[in-house]
Amino acid sequence: MARKPSISPSKITTYLACPVKYRYTYVDDRARWLLRAKSYYSFGTTLHRVLQRFHDSGDAGVTTTAEVMAAYEESWIDAGFSSAEEMAEAYGEGKQILERHVAETLARPEAAKTILVERQLRRDFGDFVLIGRLDRVDEYEDGTLEVVDYKSGRESVSEEDVSSDIAMCCYQLLLREKFPDRPVRARILALRSAESATHAMSDTEIEEFERDIAVLARMILSENFYERKPVRKPICEYCDFLPACQQDPDY
Repeated sequence: MARKPSISPSKITTYLACPVKYRYTYVDDRARWLLRAKSYYSFGTTLHRVLQRFHDSGDAGVTTTAEVMAAYEESWIDAGFSSAEEMAEAYGEGKQILERHVAETLARPEAAKTILVERQLRRDFGDFVLIGRLDRVDEYEDGTLEVVDYKSGRESVSEEDVSSDIAMCCYQLLLREKFPDRPVRARILALRSAESATHAMSDTEIEEFERDIAVLARMILSENFYERKPVRKPICEYCDFLPACQQDPDY
C-alpha cells in the first residue's frame, strides 16, 4: 500500500510564503544544492537539542547547570557563521540563555511536569496525514496540557502571535486528537528574553482550523508546481533558491 502524502506546519508556511520555494524544497530537489548553512539554524538547533535533554525525564545526565553546559558544548553546531568572532558571540549568548532557563526552571515550584519532548504526532485526514513535531508538552495539576514551542530568534511574543501561528494551531489540533479529554493550550517561549505568551483555541476555533487546514492541504497536494512561475517578493532577497528562479525568463 502506498504511503499517504503528509502535510506539516513547515510545508504549509513554506507554501503560503512562496509556492515556488515549496517546489524546490519538497517536490523537485534539483535545486537543493543551493541550500546554504545558516547560523541562526545552527544556533536554534543546538539550543533545542540541549533543552530537549534537560526537560526529558528519561535523560538523567542533564539535570544541573554544569551538565547542561557540558551538553551545550557537545551539541554545538558551528555551521553557517561568517567568522570565528560571530560564532563566539553566538556561543556566549546561547550559554547565557541556557543558564537563565535552567535557573528559572529549577527555582519554580513543580506546577507542571513534562510528559513529551521532541515528539512527532500524526492526524489522519483520510487522503493525507498531518504531522507535527512538538518541542515539549507539559501537564498541569488540573489536567491541562500545554505545548511549549521554543523560538531562539525572538525577543518578544504576544498572545496574538500564538493564536495566529499555524504551527501552534496544528500542535493543539494534534494534541487534542491524542488526548481528547484534556484541555489544551499552546505557549511560545522567546528564548532570548525568556518572555512567553499562551493561547488556548476554543472548540469552534479548532473546528474551523481543521476544516481550513484540510482545504489548504488538499490544494497543496493537488497542485502542479511545474506550472508555477516565480513571482518577485521581498523574501526573494534572502532565499537560497533565487539563482534557480533567476534562470526563468519571466522572473
